[in-house]
Amino acid sequence: MTEKHGKCPFGYDQKGAVRDIEDGVKKDFSNDMSYGDYLNLEKLLQLQTPLSDVHDEMLFIIIHQASELWIKLAVFELQGAMEDIINRDIDSSLKKLARISRIQEQLTQSWTILSTLTPSDYLRFRDDLGHSSGFQSYGYRSLEFMLGNKNQEMLDVHQHDESVYETLKKYSDAPSVYELALQLLAEQFPIAQDVLNRDFSQPYVPHDSVEQAWLNVYKNPEKYWALYALAEKLVDIEDSFQNWRFRHLSTV
Repeated sequence: MTEKHGKCPFGYDQKGAVRDIEDGVKKDFSNDMSYGDYLNLEKLLQLQTPLSDVHDEMLFIIIHQASELWIKLAVFELQGAMEDIINRDIDSSLKKLARISRIQEQLTQSWTILSTLTPSDYLRFRDDLGHSSGFQSYGYRSLEFMLGNKNQEMLDVHQHDESVYETLKKYSDAPSVYELALQLLAEQFPIAQDVLNRDFSQPYVPHDSVEQAWLNVYKNPEKYWALYALAEKLVDIEDSFQNWRFRHLSTV
């Protein structure tokens, strides 16, 4: 296989000679958009501002800022997946849900890096952080509400920021991704109305009609393949979410 203009990939030409993989790379960006311009790197890389002179604080900041970006992407993908389910485009939702599981794995892996920060290292700058805590992450809370883990008390943490509070309230009051899946399930099986029409701001309570419906799906995966595949992706997300929370707790 060759690239255009007679060149092969991996830094070799057609005769097997090593070539400079940076040959032909554009070098003048005075009138063009560069990589840094596209990603706003000048702004992004100026957002790390330690409050102490402790070396390890930079690690702490970058790990958490990177985590917030991954969470932002997870929320974005989950919004898309939920819209797909509403529109009955299950195939598209499966790809987005699978991506969320991989994002969660990335978040879990980040705790491995943070664990190189020992308790004594952390205590050298912890007082400089005041009362700030990861529990105040509205990105995490958005994801949690959208996945169905509703806790109204956690909204109070964000009352000082009206726009954030309203966004979280919207996610809290709306059906979670699982409850949208139950609406899809109800098109094939009898589901109790008090499951489908309820106060979605409250935690979901298991119901026999739902358990029976899923049992039928898992007994006949070929017949109900879309529901089966959707359920499996949701199980993957739940598993990844629990692993992430466990690693967080263990690190703390």
